[in-house]
Amino acid sequence: MGLSELEIRRREAQEARKRLSEDEKRKAEEKERKKAEVRARLEEAARAKKGKKGFMTPERKKKLRSLLRQNAAEALKREQERKAAERREVIAKRIGNPQPVDGLSQSKLADLCRDYHKRISKLEDSKYDLEYEVRQKDFVINELSIQVNDLRGKFVKPSLKKVSKYDGKLEKMAKIAAKAENDFRNNLKRVQSTKFTMEEENKDGPTKPEWATKGSAKEVEAQEVEADDE
Repeated sequence: MGLSELEIRRREAQEARKRLSEDEKRKAEEKERKKAEVRARLEEAARAKKGKKGFMTPERKKKLRSLLRQNAAEALKREQERKAAERREVIAKRIGNPQPVDGLSQSKLADLCRDYHKRISKLEDSKYDLEYEVRQKDFVINELSIQVNDLRGKFVKPSLKKVSKYDGKLEKMAKIAAKAENDFRNNLKRVQSTKFTMEEENKDGPTKPEWATKGSAKEVEAQEVEADDE
């Protein structure tokens, strides 16, 4: 009876270990599967990003630039043709079609000249009016530009120049040294100029003050009086 219970416990332990190993194995497989899914998504995102980045190859960029230049040239050509056609239309409207002059008499030629003269005078008047209108519009544009600048702050602030503090100190020291050198040179020149004047003053000997000369004269007079008394 005891052996059967021991066998049962052993079998239960084996089954428990087997269930535990199966659970661990299942968890490990689930974990590996999730890792594989994440890795696959990352690789797919990387491939998509690389494909988008490499869409504009150098050949495609070159072709796109050539197409853009071609479209710009065609648009410019169409604009020039449109302006030329508009100019021809305006000229034809203002001047009119040329009149044939072959076989006309002198009176008809004179009438044609007067007609052209009147037309030229009218065109000159309209030209003057258009030029005046253009000058007025230029003046208005200038005034509006000045107002815009006033609203923006009158002038654009210049960019500040970054100066190192050591550069300022060195510049200040250089100015002080230059000033000291100039003062030293001026002192040297002044001493040199006064040197010769002192020598010239001392050539005739030292000069005595007035009171000293008066005292010596009195002594001479006293000596002469004593000599007369004797």
